[in-house]
Amino acid sequence: MRHIAITGGIGSGKSYVCRLLEQRGISVYDCDAAAKRLMRTSPTLHRQLTELIGPEAYESHEAQKPHAPHEFILNKAAVARFLLASAENAQAIDDIVHPAVAADFLQSGKEWLESAILFQSGFDRRVHFDAIVCVTAPDEVRIRRIMLRDDISRERAAQWLAGQWPQEEVLSRSDYEIVNDGQQPLQPQIETIIEKIKE
Repeated sequence: MRHIAITGGIGSGKSYVCRLLEQRGISVYDCDAAAKRLMRTSPTLHRQLTELIGPEAYESHEAQKPHAPHEFILNKAAVARFLLASAENAQAIDDIVHPAVAADFLQSGKEWLESAILFQSGFDRRVHFDAIVCVTAPDEVRIRRIMLRDDISRERAAQWLAGQWPQEEVLSRSDYEIVNDGQQPLQPQIETIIEKIKE
């Protein structure tokens, strides 16, 4: 089975490209959603994160929702405190969650995967991808999209952009580019890449 990754920085519109792929019958694995699901449902992740962070990593069983008795409720505040305390702490969490997501993807039966931090997280080293597609857009377009989506100031949106890897760096490590600048049509670009991957 081939594996194809789609990546791109915040505001590039990669999730929209993935929705267009879904409309073509191509199911795309969402890494971000998978990580949240696994932290909620995996007994292994529950044990590992509890050992790393402490019992406060999850809410007590008494706080469980009656309709979801088999789900673990992450204590987001406690996890955020631990994560932001140091780069080592953040790496320790990544070292638990990312391998679990990679294994889950390989068992999912899906060929396509969406990850905003494909290279930053080292995900490209955990899974062999036959092709990597980078969705790009001019910085000004990305900033406007972030402002609109999250209802934040231009300054805040620009800060978020600056906190990520440069788009050029991500593109240089990818095999294909989809330009999502709001001017160039997306469907012909997607069609061309799908045909090239098939070859």
